[in-house]
Amino acid sequence: MVGKTVSWLTLLLVFVVCLEVVRRSLFNTTSIWSMELQWHIFSLIFLLGAGYALKHDRHVRVDLFYTNFSKRDQAWVNFFGSMLLLIPWLLVIIYFSFYYALDAWHLNEGSPDPGGLPARYLIKFAVPVGLSLLLLQAISVTLSSLVTLKETAVETSLKSDLD
Repeated sequence: MVGKTVSWLTLLLVFVVCLEVVRRSLFNTTSIWSMELQWHIFSLIFLLGAGYALKHDRHVRVDLFYTNFSKRDQAWVNFFGSMLLLIPWLLVIIYFSFYYALDAWHLNEGSPDPGGLPARYLIKFAVPVGLSLLLLQAISVTLSSLVTLKETAVETSLKSDLD
């Protein structure tokens, strides 16, 4: 649900970019808030869509060997990759980014540029929120990998019993 909702932000980003191009081309003017809004929308797409990308296996991966692995070996890679790399780093980044955003909120941080967007802390809070969604998906991938490993172990056991 989150991924499909976030996908609508892409349409909003296209609209904002087109509006800025028209303003620049026809009226020879630009605005700081419009440029910052483009950056903020892109950040939201990336941060809130990361869990969706992981769920549908559309994330960046070095597929040199992975695609040729058996389903069981892929499950091992996903399990250890999630447990040793993804989940621990997400926990660290979520922790520190939350306090980073909280400090920005206490300072009522806005854009340092005149005419920029206020409430920059809102986009900073998108970091721990988006990475928390990614963490939930990483936990799901880990559990799914365990199920796959258990199923392949049962299949291997049944196959050896038949032989």
